[in-house]
Amino acid sequence: MDIVFNWSGGKDSALALYKLREEKKHNIQYLLTTLNAEFKRISMHGVRLELLQKQVKSIGIPLIECYLPEKANCGDYNKMMHETLIKLMVEGIHYSAFGDIFLEDLKLYRENQLEKIGMRAIFPLWKRDTKEVANEFIGLGFKSIITCDNSAYLDKSFVGRTFDHQFLKDLPINVDPCGENGEFHSFVIDGPIFDAPIKCTLGDIVYKSYSINEKEQSENGFWFIDLI
Repeated sequence: MDIVFNWSGGKDSALALYKLREEKKHNIQYLLTTLNAEFKRISMHGVRLELLQKQVKSIGIPLIECYLPEKANCGDYNKMMHETLIKLMVEGIHYSAFGDIFLEDLKLYRENQLEKIGMRAIFPLWKRDTKEVANEFIGLGFKSIITCDNSAYLDKSFVGRTFDHQFLKDLPINVDPCGENGEFHSFVIDGPIFDAPIKCTLGDIVYKSYSINEKEQSENGFWFIDLI
């Protein structure tokens, strides 16, 4: 069956894509990535468009770039995805795949949004133990760099690190091994889905805060490292 894969550039996406390819019953027509229109970077991961394009070229699957404004809301996202997926359905694509693992509300949200236009969701990693997922990712030879972390869980020393066994050992006990609760995000630079490694160097580390509740003026902060 023909599918579009929602690609973040990170480790869970990479392993989910690997699993789909191994099953050999899915025809992955496109990778779809949401980017910040102002800065041309992957949403939340903060990775430059140029690196994303090198990544998908090495994977060998065409990329669909979807752009959202800096302060996009849920409505903006839903409208953009609706318009994009309707066009894909015209091409005969009726399935959309994700790298989500255990967030029930997110899974339900994705399924409901897709159902509105007659598409179905696929979750190759769903309900897997996240420690097992992390170890499998490393064991398969994937290499990923931590590009962003939530300051409520981790300090800036974790960004720029390789996602490996030592990284997992150093995580606080309240942090999921795969960062499934949004504790951290990554960018995959090597592994069995790539024709060649993605070359990049570590740049500056910056801190950014985002408003959670405008009425209460509460904020959520993230550390980002620039990959060049």
